[in-house]
Amino acid sequence: MTDTGMQASSTHLSARGPLSASLLHILDGRPDDVGPVTSWHDAVDEAIAATSDVIVDDDVQFTLFLLYSLHTGGLVDPGGVWEWNGDLLAGRARLEAAFEARLREVVPMPDLPPAESGAVAATLFELTKPTPGPSLSRYLARKATLEQAVEFLKQRTVYTLREADPHSWAIPRLHGRSKVALVEIQSDEYGAGRPDRQHAAIFARTIEGVGLDATYGAYLDEIPAITFASLNLMSMFGLNRRLRGATAGHLAAFEMTSSIPNTSYGDAFKRLGFGEDVTEYFDEHVEADAVHEQIAAHDLAGSLAEDEPDLLADILFGASAGLYVDGLLADHILEAFEGGRSSLRAA
Repeated sequence: MTDTGMQASSTHLSARGPLSASLLHILDGRPDDVGPVTSWHDAVDEAIAATSDVIVDDDVQFTLFLLYSLHTGGLVDPGGVWEWNGDLLAGRARLEAAFEARLREVVPMPDLPPAESGAVAATLFELTKPTPGPSLSRYLARKATLEQAVEFLKQRTVYTLREADPHSWAIPRLHGRSKVALVEIQSDEYGAGRPDRQHAAIFARTIEGVGLDATYGAYLDEIPAITFASLNLMSMFGLNRRLRGATAGHLAAFEMTSSIPNTSYGDAFKRLGFGEDVTEYFDEHVEADAVHEQIAAHDLAGSLAEDEPDLLADILFGASAGLYVDGLLADHILEAFEGGRSSLRAA
């Protein structure tokens, strides 16, 4: 969908099309202003009907990102008056339904193993095993220019400056062994009691170390739809209790595919002459995620499948969907870099 170039006065965010323009206009007002909210319903239906692929639709994915940001704060709706507005939630539900339906249509699924921890973990390890051939992490380690490496960090700011938050929505939705495993992983992500060791805080130091602005949202106008889709997938899973199995599977795959690429990312910035202030984030994940992957595969996803066998298919859907969308994102960035183009969107 085309970019309207519209700007919201109170949020300082540019719309990506009629749907996000409608939402930004609503958020610039008050919940008792029913006119814009009424037109919002039409905008949602028109956006869903118009898109050829909701996963990479700029207007839809940016709108979903804004809707999820109502729950985390810091970008729009500073007073929190719109967070639980029924009209916005209804529109979000329709966008989520279109997003989920498209994912279930295109994401390849493995055969379901028995609902046993070892069998589920084995399936996840098979899904996430390294593959030969070109990869974004290897390109960054060996070939990326300084400009490309910095651009890669801009792409990461959307999720990593708030690392772990989307998966944490699932904590109250789980019970017993899987809940304990999720809390164990998230505790490390949040610094294990040390604010300066939060992974988001370490990443902020990386951002500042290469001369970028670590303020959340500083580069939103440059972020393409597929990058928002990667984060929106986590938020959709985490905020919908019926998809708690997908959250567990997504986090498992996320942790299981982290350690090796982060080694390459760290190597890239070392090759480009940066020191520990920049590489610390990647070095931290090489060690931490090697431990997390075992907890996530066996104690989180595996135990959840044993305790709630009906969630087995969603556990593997969450893992597969995360790998699929993040694969699209990595391919988008790699193809741009190899072609001598920017992977960012023209603001």
